[in-house]
Amino acid sequence: MNDDDTFDEDHDGLDTDADLLEEELRRAAGILDPVPAQLRQIAVEAYALHDLDSRIAELTFDSVVDAIPVRGATDVARMLTFRAGEVTVDVEVTGEGLLGQVLPPQEALIEVLSGPQAGAPLTTDDMGRFTYGAPPTGPFALRLRTGREAIVTDWLTV
Repeated sequence: MNDDDTFDEDHDGLDTDADLLEEELRRAAGILDPVPAQLRQIAVEAYALHDLDSRIAELTFDSVVDAIPVRGATDVARMLTFRAGEVTVDVEVTGEGLLGQVLPPQEALIEVLSGPQAGAPLTTDDMGRFTYGAPPTGPFALRLRTGREAIVTDWLTV
């Protein structure tokens, strides 16, 4: 056993102690000095406006609503099309994740939104295609950032 192993063993318990202390301090602050309701409301409203300059991509096709279902078909992918001006985003939602394409083909950063935190940013390939390896759970939306603009799709539940 070397000195590094001894150091790690001596400090393993400190992380747990620090976490417990932090949690205890958070609870004490919440009781003794809570965030005023008015300030919390302002923070929520400010967060809602953080993407105000983004264009909203309208849902123009949803296979659940616009397509004729095939009798007996199970586990069918859901096809979605969003449009914002000249930009179209086609998305296929499956049990394995999302497959999509931005048209006209262009480079874009794409985030899958499914709560307060955005997922890891995806980058489109030369043909505007992207994949996301986790199926969305609950409501989700996509945020696209091209060289010129930011676009956010409608929120959907799969």
